[in-house]
Amino acid sequence: MTRSVGVVVPAYRPDVDRLAAYIDALTETLAPETVRVELDAPTPEVVEATSSLPATVNVSPVRRGKGAAVTAGFEALSTDVRSFVDADGSTPAESFAAVLAPVLDDDADLSVGSRRHPEATVTAHQTLARRRLGDGFAWLAKRLLDAELYDYQCGAKAMTAEAWTDVRGHLYEPGFAWDVELVAVAAASNHALAEVPVEWEDRPGSTVSPVRTSFDLARSLLSARHRAKLIREDRLHALLDARRSPTPSLVERLGIDPVEE
Repeated sequence: MTRSVGVVVPAYRPDVDRLAAYIDALTETLAPETVRVELDAPTPEVVEATSSLPATVNVSPVRRGKGAAVTAGFEALSTDVRSFVDADGSTPAESFAAVLAPVLDDDADLSVGSRRHPEATVTAHQTLARRRLGDGFAWLAKRLLDAELYDYQCGAKAMTAEAWTDVRGHLYEPGFAWDVELVAVAAASNHALAEVPVEWEDRPGSTVSPVRTSFDLARSLLSARHRAKLIREDRLHALLDARRSPTPSLVERLGIDPVEE
């Protein structure tokens, strides 16, 4: 059975020309049913420039964060497969097709692109500070989470609509840490994961601050581990959670109602 594919592209301060070329490449290579750009806090000039893109462009007047933007995009889709890629085109369309393949072939519920996989092709490297941050985070995540991957945060992932429905209410991180929370929750929920090496090129102009983000990611990793343990019905984490004030999930905070299939 042929599965329909939706692609979400979260964008904050995008290079519009690069974004347009990337959307053209995604459309030509993947023939998705929908490409949806989630555009955060754009200038009027960017809104006008993106209005002619061959995609659905949803504009948020405020910066929601990557996780919140992808979540909003996934919730708006009605396709069999929900996927996302970074707006800078770091993962070429041909390589992203390989990320989609395990989900389309029913080999995985969640497919994770990987820049750190031994078979990945990295054509331009990050700064030393960002590489060290990423390497350290991956090392720690591998030891704290059920999913042992080389890379948890590559901006190229795809999953089935059924898996998304299952995990959506367990996601809380609005920013860059959303990626690792998604992996942690999916693994704890016994969804089949696939890690796919990608071709990847670091792009200048990242909005990630290595120093500030390192603290945020460390906190978020512990939070993701806690939520995964709750799904696994770990008694200690259930006891710890009972002593905390209830926190609404990301979809609840965004005020999103489920899309009827």
